[in-house]
Amino acid sequence: MTTSLSIQQAIVMLRLQSDMNAKVDSNWVQASYPYLRAVVIEAAEAIEHHGWKWWKKQILDLPQLQMELVDIWHFLLSEILLREQGDCDRALEHLFNAMPAASTRTVMCDQRLIELDSLALLEKLELLIALSAVRRIELSVFSSILADCRMSWQELYRQYVGKNILNFFRQDHGYKTGTYLKIWGDREDNEHLVELMSALSPDSDDYPEQLYNALLSRYPG
Repeated sequence: MTTSLSIQQAIVMLRLQSDMNAKVDSNWVQASYPYLRAVVIEAAEAIEHHGWKWWKKQILDLPQLQMELVDIWHFLLSEILLREQGDCDRALEHLFNAMPAASTRTVMCDQRLIELDSLALLEKLELLIALSAVRRIELSVFSSILADCRMSWQELYRQYVGKNILNFFRQDHGYKTGTYLKIWGDREDNEHLVELMSALSPDSDDYPEQLYNALLSRYPG
């Protein structure tokens, strides 16, 4: 586990995800949204950013691919939370029980043992779609895709927290009502976010709070 996520990092992400789900719908557990269906769609979007059309020239867009993986992780965490009825403590145990499998290099699918190292990135994304469509969470596949996209679990954590905090910040400052200012001093808010994240340590226990306050100190509204 030390090579992937710390307990504190897992707690932070699960709590952030639970809070965001509740912000979207206070009855999100009862609603039982199909979060793994969302994984299917996000993974298909990742395929688009990779490029798959053999009849035309396409260039792999790695930053966009990484952003799709962050979105996929939102929905994987949501599914884990949902399976534990929104209980963050039980979801943490669920996640940690599943994490050792993230380092395995094989997965069973359609009664076949698939060697992940034998698959190209596109094939792994297709496999993630197939497993998600039948409501399976396989962190080994997701972890292998992360590696192919040059992302560590630590980088996933950093980007995940950053995106969540910016979403919370937007909601708190009028995003729904249309009063939120997305441009700060000729730059978009996500550009400020990237700059602020680079100046903060994701290892800090209060990293989300530091990031939110840093955004607040720059916000012109």
